[in-house]
Amino acid sequence: QMQLVESGGGLVQAGGSLRLSCAASGRTIITYAMGWFRQAPGKEREFVAATDWRGPMTYYTDSVKGRFTISRDNAKNTVYLQMNSLKPEDTAVYYCAAGRRIGLEREGNYDYWGQGTQVTVSS
Repeated sequence: QMQLVESGGGLVQAGGSLRLSCAASGRTIITYAMGWFRQAPGKEREFVAATDWRGPMTYYTDSVKGRFTISRDNAKNTVYLQMNSLKPEDTAVYYCAAGRRIGLEREGNYDYWGQGTQVTVSS
């Protein structure tokens, strides 16, 4: 069983930065695609970013392109989401996930999920 634990969320002013971490245990991440999703109050959970097991391939939702960067450190079995130029609309609970299916923007294609970490951006 794979366990994922997010950290790094918190309060930040608009224009600021945060780096979220997702520490995996139980299984190595090198054979998994890793993704980040978020859910704002009253809204549907949405895809944010993902990197597949081939490493160089990364994907982002349009609203975060140029501001967010997903990366992985296989030696630490950890995935990161660097978030720059944060906006109030980025406020949400952010979830880390691992999967081995095609279609990384789809929530149903992930097998393991973290507990989520709150990111709040003030205007």
